[in-house]
Amino acid sequence: MNIDRNWFITVTTYGSRLPGDKRGFVGYHRPQVDVKSTKRIIHNVVGTDHDADVPALRRYAADAMLGKPTLLLLDQAVALLEQFQETCDYRGWRLWATSIMANHFHVVVGVVGDPSPSDILRDLKSYGSRRLNRDWTRPANGSWWTDRGSKRKLATEESLLSAVTYTIEQEFPLVVWSHCIPELNLPGGLIHNACEQ
Repeated sequence: MNIDRNWFITVTTYGSRLPGDKRGFVGYHRPQVDVKSTKRIIHNVVGTDHDADVPALRRYAADAMLGKPTLLLLDQAVALLEQFQETCDYRGWRLWATSIMANHFHVVVGVVGDPSPSDILRDLKSYGSRRLNRDWTRPANGSWWTDRGSKRKLATEESLLSAVTYTIEQEFPLVVWSHCIPELNLPGGLIHNACEQ
């Protein structure tokens, strides 16, 4: 399979990390120094700082929530891994690595051609939601995921390997999986499952 583009996709579960969070967030917002500004900024380039601690934005996002934050369970993470693998196989994408935590997931994916990263993100979220809705009750707020997600282009082999390493070294994962990557001494397959702890 010839890969033309690689992407690092991150999606949080509904309400688990709101825009303005002091732990950091990636998303469009107005600069704090000029609240009347219509200019919006975003920091979503691999290796650069992200935004953090915008209390007014966080309060606004919390007030707009339609229900409690959604957290994934181990069985749901395993089902998502299977769905990500199936979606990537069907689309002709290469799933390099994924880690699924209770409140977010990371996917490193290689694609043929140049599909829109928004389409990649949409497919992962929508097919993931369909799989979860099949076996579990849909969250009361109506969605498993936040509206958007982070889509970072991995333009070099170094950035690809860095994203895979970051993905498989997540703290507190429910499930971690990687494609065989000799440069990282990864044999491929299930690396970690929370049941093993």
